[in-house]
Amino acid sequence: MEPADIFVLGLDEKNRAALEELPLAELYRFHPLLTHDELQQGEIPIAEFLERARRQLTEFGKPVDAVVGYWDFPVSTMVPILCREFGLRGPSLEAVVKCEHKYWSRLEQRKVIDEYPRFGLVDLEGPPRPPEGLRYPLWLKPVKSYSSELAFKVRDDEEYAAAVAEIREGIGRLGRPFEHVMDRLDLPPEIAEAGGQACLAEETLSGAQVTVEGYSWGGRVEIYGVVDSLNYPGTSSFLRYQYPSTLPDEIQDRLAEVSRKVIAQIGLDHSTFCIEYFCDLDTGTIGLLEVNPRHSQSHAEVFAHVDGIPNHHCMVSLALGEDPQLPYRQGPYKTAAKWFLRRFEDGVVSHRASEKDIERLREEIPGVGVVLHADVGDRLSELPQASDSYSYELAHVYAAAAGEAELRDKYERCVRALDFRFEDDPAADTPEEGH
Repeated sequence: MEPADIFVLGLDEKNRAALEELPLAELYRFHPLLTHDELQQGEIPIAEFLERARRQLTEFGKPVDAVVGYWDFPVSTMVPILCREFGLRGPSLEAVVKCEHKYWSRLEQRKVIDEYPRFGLVDLEGPPRPPEGLRYPLWLKPVKSYSSELAFKVRDDEEYAAAVAEIREGIGRLGRPFEHVMDRLDLPPEIAEAGGQACLAEETLSGAQVTVEGYSWGGRVEIYGVVDSLNYPGTSSFLRYQYPSTLPDEIQDRLAEVSRKVIAQIGLDHSTFCIEYFCDLDTGTIGLLEVNPRHSQSHAEVFAHVDGIPNHHCMVSLALGEDPQLPYRQGPYKTAAKWFLRRFEDGVVSHRASEKDIERLREEIPGVGVVLHADVGDRLSELPQASDSYSYELAHVYAAAAGEAELRDKYERCVRALDFRFEDDPAADTPEEGH
């Protein structure tokens, strides 16, 4: 039997390794379709990206069995466009844009659930003032953004005005190419009027942050995992993703119910998804933060460690017309996490562990892995796509263990071994409960 030829938009080495760990991987051939570095450049010439992808698929010379992707925009919107043009399985472009356009997504959510914050469009041209009826603190974010780019928490009029000025200046980087995609759709009047370079204000949500992962296949919405998202204390910057969630079962059941309603309303089908929530354990309330029409590649290792298979399995199965059936708790570890080692001030890296040191670390500590984002000589503020609005990523540290204490210990050992230092602060400012 000839292996299926699967083209992966933005295929990178870390995720290629995860894909090659899938069961029956010998039945698949994975081909890169544009590189991840190309797709993450400053400006996003999406028309050019699409043309180059079409040419590569056409010149392949054999039938293409699937086109998939696990990255945010522009990959998430290119997948349905290319699938439709080449007669392949995939979600509709309209459903994907309904998820990705934060204002449109809120309007769809409002039709079927109550678990969302009050929200409104921001007037970027007039005097900077919050939308009527909203109260501080607020989050301001473009209707199209990712990795918290240009997302600001504001507590008063002064912070609001400063955030609006910064968003106004940078919103076009993603907004303009996103409008190129929106032009393919017959948009509702309120979405057409807002466009892709609009900004949303939302009242803040509080509590434990979690991500619900699932897929929709033939109209059936399935939930296969809930992942905890923990922040650095006193900040909005991610510290780690941890699986499985430690939330009470009744809250996880409610999250699954709300997720099914939203995905069904949006009409997302033949697709993985992940939905981010806040859960207030004291009051029992939950609030939906955002809907992503893709699974999280950041969670691939944690699912593999705990359940036995990376979550990429669902993406590949759906693209080939197969019902994903993930194993449950069949991995070698009870818990796993992806940690974000950060610094909260700019600086120039003066020292870090060598590649040999890192390889020795992997050999000495089972269940750990490291992906570096900063090297000696790098100024953190100049690193591409390695920050949110408040911090800079130094490395991703993956760890899996039999329990919470061992998990934390493995991470602490990795941080010490990485030994990041900076010209202006040799001790390095990467605090997390002692770091």
